[in-house]
Amino acid sequence: MSGIAGFFGWLFGTKPGVFTLLGCGVVFFLVLAWRMEIKTRKEYFNHEKSEDDWDLFDDDDESGWSDFDEDNK
Repeated sequence: MSGIAGFFGWLFGTKPGVFTLLGCGVVFFLVLAWRMEIKTRKEYFNHEKSEDDWDLFDDDDESGWSDFDEDNK
């Protein structure tokens, strides 16, 4: 039991332990995101953009917004 307590003491109580914890967390979430991306691409491999689809950057829509302040008045 003291081995487990020593491990957790090292993991949360020392700089190398905290860096190991953070590094493992980053690697875990990278693998998770990669796996979810592959699964999504397999499910929507032939998805073509329709008029109902929206895009975060929406380049092809004429919204009237300009990067110049004098054009937006």
